[in-house]
Amino acid sequence: VQLQASGGGLVHAGGSLRLSCEASGFTFDYYDIGWFRQAPGKEREGVSCFRFRDGSTHYQDYVKGRFTVSRDNNENTVYLQMNSLKPEDTAVYYCATKPEYHPGCGADEMEYWGKGTQVTVSS
Repeated sequence: VQLQASGGGLVHAGGSLRLSCEASGFTFDYYDIGWFRQAPGKEREGVSCFRFRDGSTHYQDYVKGRFTVSRDNNENTVYLQMNSLKPEDTAVYYCATKPEYHPGCGADEMEYWGKGTQVTVSS
């Protein structure tokens, strides 16, 4: 089971980026998918959680309305579309996943993690 996050880069404030999280060795069926980020000197924090059971996505308040999660089942890939980026969005972004029957969607519940991708937003 492997996850690979990609798509990070340098963008000006107000710009957009789309991150990808590609799974190999398994499919995202019956798995919840989380996006997390960690800024320099700060603790890792949640960004969003997609729930397989009902197809809903929960977003943290600081990204709500700006970030959107989507899936491409054919490509076994999950995307994080990030719009109206702010300098405070600068962080290494990670995707992670866990079986949907596990309650919760925090970092501690995740079973598999991808390597992060750096997002830098300049002011």
